[in-house]
Amino acid sequence: MPPRTREHNPHYGGRQSPINNRNSPSPILTEDDDGDEDTISQEDEDDEDEDEDEEEDEDEDEDEEDEEDDDDEQETTGGSSMPEASLEGLKEIGNLASWTVSTAKPGNGVEQLRDEDTNLFWQQVLSYNAFILSDGPQPHMINIHFAKRVFVKRIRMFLDFENDESYTPTKISIMSGTGYHDLQEVTTMNFEQPSGWIDVPLEGVHKDGQLRTFLIQVCIHANHQNGKDTHVRGLQIFSLEPPSVDQEEIPFMSGKMISELELR
Repeated sequence: MPPRTREHNPHYGGRQSPINNRNSPSPILTEDDDGDEDTISQEDEDDEDEDEDEEEDEDEDEDEEDEEDDDDEQETTGGSSMPEASLEGLKEIGNLASWTVSTAKPGNGVEQLRDEDTNLFWQQVLSYNAFILSDGPQPHMINIHFAKRVFVKRIRMFLDFENDESYTPTKISIMSGTGYHDLQEVTTMNFEQPSGWIDVPLEGVHKDGQLRTFLIQVCIHANHQNGKDTHVRGLQIFSLEPPSVDQEEIPFMSGKMISELELR
């Protein structure tokens, strides 16, 4: 019996492929550089997506760790020194006053105290008492006398323990009044190792926090390590800056002014 042969089907183009399952991932054909077709399954794509997600998660974790490190650095840096208070809206009025000190060493007087260069300083002078060389008496005083009453918003002084050591004040009182006969204590401050510009607290002197005074007296009662001499490298007095007024914003409203208006 002759062997059975398959009848030629004109519509059959080659080996018949199995029927694809709808639930099975459909292959994706890509063409490489050689022109060959490579098949990428949906599972491979899922694996690549998972790898990308893992990489994104790792990047996010690294970013969070970097942010935490930055925060720690900012906290450490911020705790070392206090930022200087802004002087916006304030005007220095120390030049309107007459300055005197209890004693001063030649070359270290009021001029050096008022200089903007903090490398300069005021120091009281040594005095002779019964032919014995001794330090100037304490408390050491700085007097700031205004010709008219002023509204003081801020008082600040520059102290530098690192350079001055035993010359650095540790206790300072601020006195205020219309003259020397009625001085009253405004505040007393104690220091350990001050460095830089230090603001005198004036919040409790009045509702608006402004000291109304003719005379300000700074009394230095004690220095570091019981030092007798003292150094103050700067002292400034500030009031609020008066608001600027544009002349064009002031209208001539009175009848007298209106009657005098004319074109020339």
